[in-house]
Amino acid sequence: MCVSCPDQPCRGRPAPSCQIKARRATLRHSLPEEMRMTEVLPDVADLYTALLQSGVAPEKLEALIGASSAAVQARLAQVDQGVLRAILRKAAGGEAVPGVTKLKAWLSTAEVQPVVRPLPDHSNARLLRADGSDPSMPEYSDRAFDAWFEALQLPYGTGPRGEKRSCYASDQFADAASPERRQVHLGIDIFAPALTPVYAPLPGVVRSVSYNADPLDYGHTLILEHDGGGLPFFTLYGHLADTLPSLVQPGDSIEAGQPIAHFGDWHENGGWSPHLHFQIMSDLLEQSGNFFGVGHESLMAVWDDICPDPGLLLRLPEGLRRA
Repeated sequence: MCVSCPDQPCRGRPAPSCQIKARRATLRHSLPEEMRMTEVLPDVADLYTALLQSGVAPEKLEALIGASSAAVQARLAQVDQGVLRAILRKAAGGEAVPGVTKLKAWLSTAEVQPVVRPLPDHSNARLLRADGSDPSMPEYSDRAFDAWFEALQLPYGTGPRGEKRSCYASDQFADAASPERRQVHLGIDIFAPALTPVYAPLPGVVRSVSYNADPLDYGHTLILEHDGGGLPFFTLYGHLADTLPSLVQPGDSIEAGQPIAHFGDWHENGGWSPHLHFQIMSDLLEQSGNFFGVGHESLMAVWDDICPDPGLLLRLPEGLRRA
């Protein structure tokens, strides 16, 4: 029997093809682990799935990329490395962000102040789905949405977390690691008139005050850092008015209930009907002044750890916050 192909008789000496396989196997197992990783991450269209299936430990990410082909290296160099490590942690059976389970439990019981006043509920708000299920509703980025929403005669509308939105199907929401667009909404939207005040739900420190000017981006954006029972986490407020820099600056200490921003109008909020995008992040990854507002549908188990349900702090009724 052949040592390389034990199920095949070689009549004494292994066939040349089997000799080649045996030599390759011997060489592969004699190399350092980092040099053997080239077979783990092939140059496939969906590198995220390849990572999930690789079995590589998160701390080996740099070695894995370095051992991969030049094409794979070039593609992954364009991706947030924090996302890649989170994928490997989840694939290994752990939390995508260490400690996030404890953080979620803390968020669900923390004493919080309302982000807008009064809070939306079923008496003054309606869930506004952007998944195409309501053909009468214009897209949030369509100026016709304002008149449509005004006709509802309600103070608020909400856009749910976990919704797969058609407005995120453009190349702007793609990346080099996968053909899959980031289309699943990670925050919760609250629609109300421009200049509606925004209040801090918890004490914290201003991490960044920025203006993200790309079309369909956040426009004026605020990120606060908080202490979640010994675990740091962050809240993001997007689509704000240009009053933001006059209210807060990086490094400022913020009290719970303090006014921190206003809803922005079309010209300053990224090109959307006036609303607040509110989001929680357990890890800022490698982002600064901005953060992913939508995630990949196939990676939602990972994104759920990176961006816990913002409803844990908003305390909206279930029917106004989930897809």
